[in-house]
Amino acid sequence: MWYIWLILSGIFMIAEIITVGFLIFWLGIGALIAMLVSFITDNVIIQTSVFVISSTLLIFCTRPFVKKLTKKDKDVVTNAFAIVGKKALVIKDINPTLGSGQVKVDGQIWSAKCEDDTIIAQGTEVYILKIEGVKAVVTANINQTANV
Repeated sequence: MWYIWLILSGIFMIAEIITVGFLIFWLGIGALIAMLVSFITDNVIIQTSVFVISSTLLIFCTRPFVKKLTKKDKDVVTNAFAIVGKKALVIKDINPTLGSGQVKVDGQIWSAKCEDDTIIAQGTEVYILKIEGVKAVVTANINQTANV
């Protein structure tokens, strides 16, 4: 009966390679443990019980640990939205009347506009609130960044 458990374990391992969910792997290990028990006893009920119990224990004991190791941050901001909430330096006056203004953040130069239509002078430190199109919407008021 040991060869059946070995074949079953191989099937579970191949299925794990295909699915990469790291769940079927523990069934394969449970089948290997049942194979070891088959060397001790010929009782199929005991072997099957060992398989079910060991697989269940392995899944429930190691699944939370594996999830913690493979945890992925779902809120990773990329591209333009990575600058939202950062400090920037005004390198060209922000003037809503003229529609001009530039800021420098993380070594990049961005077109900018002020959220409240005020003029912000060159050299002022501002905070980026959001991105609208290709322009960074900024504010010089620190208290407004709490909404970001």
